Amino acid sequence: MSFDRKTMIIPDNTVFEEHTIVTDGDVIVSDGAKLEFGIKTTGRIFIGENATIEGSIDADGDVHVDIFSKIDGDVSSKNNVYLGEKVIINGKLSVDGDLDVGDDVEIKSGFEAKGWINIRSSIPVIIYIFIYLLQLLRLGKSEEIERILKELEENKGKPIPVSEVFLFVPSDSIIGIQNSKSSYDILIGKSCRVIGNLESGRNVMVNDDSIVYGSLKSLGTIVLGNKVDIHGSSFSRDATYIGRKSRVRGDITANRLFMSKNAMVEGTIIAKKGVTFADIDKSKIEEKLRRFEVGADIIDEVEKLME
Repeated sequence: MSFDRKTMIIPDNTVFEEHTIVTDGDVIVSDGAKLEFGIKTTGRIFIGENATIEGSIDADGDVHVDIFSKIDGDVSSKNNVYLGEKVIINGKLSVDGDLDVGDDVEIKSGFEAKGWINIRSSIPVIIYIFIYLLQLLRLGKSEEIERILKELEENKGKPIPVSEVFLFVPSDSIIGIQNSKSSYDILIGKSCRVIGNLESGRNVMVNDDSIVYGSLKSLGTIVLGNKVDIHGSSFSRDATYIGRKSRVRGDITANRLFMSKNAMVEGTIIAKKGVTFADIDKSKIEEKLRRFEVGADIIDEVEKLME
């Protein structure tokens, strides 16, 4: 399965505890992202460059932490751990498998590794490639150089293979105890429990049976599935859709509001272009959700979801 590197994805059955996000499958935290929680998962954890995790991370699978990233708590893996140059771990590192460490890594509370320990050279891989290409130039092997450059170009930007279920935090996004923010879409799966306000530069989707202990703010569309409980207000510049038996425990502001007949809003409703009360054609809404999950636009034709 691949992802578009823009949409923040919180998968089904993810629970935000007081200090830790508990989930299944792989977790990908992109470059420059910040988590004010720790992470516990049955899968692997991938952390990009200059990312910050303000808690501990615990994975059944591998843990990969790229250069200049910081973990404020402990790091634990039942498999292998790979740490890039200048990574800082303010807690203890525990590894059941092998440990691969880059130059100038700080582990402030010590480490324990049951497998092999490999300390890598501080010379980046790109320097080795550059030296190799220079040597090929001296030998006059221009065809070999073209082949290598072509392979590097073909591999650039390819999707990262991850588990079928994964949590993804885009570059420069924040998942915070008080506020979470992403410049693109935010997708919350089914039966999740999320703490904090959510702010999106595009669309917000909260799937069935999920609870958000905070408010929603979107510069695009907000879509709430069935039996969703929002402990806060909802603001969208475009349309807002509220599914069956869902509840918003605050005010709603939207350009247009489409609301199931048995949904509930406990605050004030402001919708410049009106409110539509109707039951939902389930097959159509499920198709719309699938389009959202693969990155298709969900803003258009919202009224066609209604019977």
